[in-house]
Amino acid sequence: MNEKKQIELTTRAKVFKALAHPSRLFILEQLTAGERCVCELTDMIGADMSTVSKHLSVLKNAGVIQDEKRGLQVYYRLKMPCISGFFQCVSEVLEANAKEQWAVANPNMRIPGRARKEARESAKGVT
Repeated sequence: MNEKKQIELTTRAKVFKALAHPSRLFILEQLTAGERCVCELTDMIGADMSTVSKHLSVLKNAGVIQDEKRGLQVYYRLKMPCISGFFQCVSEVLEANAKEQWAVANPNMRIPGRARKEARESAKGVT
């Protein structure tokens, strides 16, 4: 692997590492709806301000979010708006995997409608 590719992959890994915490994923879900101030996020998460600030710092340093200070408040918004599409993709894959596992574990049970067909096709490797 050349040096340029190594740098690119290291940078990607930094983003994925920043996503690797439930509170940070929650923050990002909230920011897909629009910007939020630290105080709102603190109330939503139910953690202390310093913990939320640390999570925000990790996301900001990875280039996923950006901030803007307005008076005494700091507002955050997504810098990487494609993250919502990524979350949707992950959710769809997790749902398909769960259906497939259920179908394999319960071969005599019926899965309603389309989900049954998708689970059978997935189990057979059909896309």
